[in-house]
Amino acid sequence: MSDRKPLMPKATAVWLVENTSLSFEQIAAFCGLHVLEVKGIADGDVAQGIKGLDPVTSGQLTRDEIAAAEEDPAHELQIAEPKVHMPEAAAKKGPRYTPVSRRHDRPNAVLWLLRNHPELKNSQIMRLVGTTKPTITQIRERSHWNAPNLTPQDPVTLGPFAALGWAGGRSPVDAWRPDGGVRPVIGVAAELLFGLVRIEAGWALRSGRIGIVVDAAPGWWPIL
Repeated sequence: MSDRKPLMPKATAVWLVENTSLSFEQIAAFCGLHVLEVKGIADGDVAQGIKGLDPVTSGQLTRDEIAAAEEDPAHELQIAEPKVHMPEAAAKKGPRYTPVSRRHDRPNAVLWLLRNHPELKNSQIMRLVGTTKPTITQIRERSHWNAPNLTPQDPVTLGPFAALGWAGGRSPVDAWRPDGGVRPVIGVAAELLFGLVRIEAGWALRSGRIGIVVDAAPGWWPIL
C-alpha cells in the first residue's frame, strides 16, 4: 500500500462512510485513521460538522478501485496517481542554531565584524555568524532594538590553557590509561561561535605527546 494519504482524511472518511459499503478497516487504512475514529464517524460522534470530500472528483480514488474494495473486504484501497507530478521543494537551509543563552552574542559579533572587517559582504557575515540580512542592516544603521547595549565581540577567541588530568583506571571511551600520577597538559585553545565549539591543541609534559581535541559546549547537547 502506498505511503501517500488523501488530502483532508477525515472529510474523505466521512464521504466514504456515507456513500460506500466499505468496511471501517478499509476506510481507516486508506485515510490513515484509527478504526474507532471511523466507527465514531459512522455513529455521528466524530467529525460532526465536517462536510464529506468526494475522493473521486478530487482525483484521489477511482470508482473502479472503490468497487473492487467493496467486493473484496481484504482489498486495500490504493490512492490514485496524481495526473501532475509536482517537484519536491528543496529543504531551505535555515540560520545556524544557537542556544537561547547565546543568542544575544550574535549582534555583538556582527558589530565587531562590521567595525573590524568592513570589506565583508552581508552574505559572508550571515554565514559566519548565522544571522539575517535585516539584523545586519539594523546594526549597521544603529536602528537595532538593542543598539545602545551592543558591545563588539570577536566571534573567535584564541588563548593558552593549562590542565591537569588523572586516570585511576582504563577508560573505555578514550586513550587514558592509569599511570599512577597526574598528567599536566599545556596548549592553545580556540573557541568558535561564541564558545559553542572549542578546539584544543595540547602538549602532554610527561609523555611529550601532542593531541588535538574538538568539543561542543553544553548548549549544543540538546540537538546532538
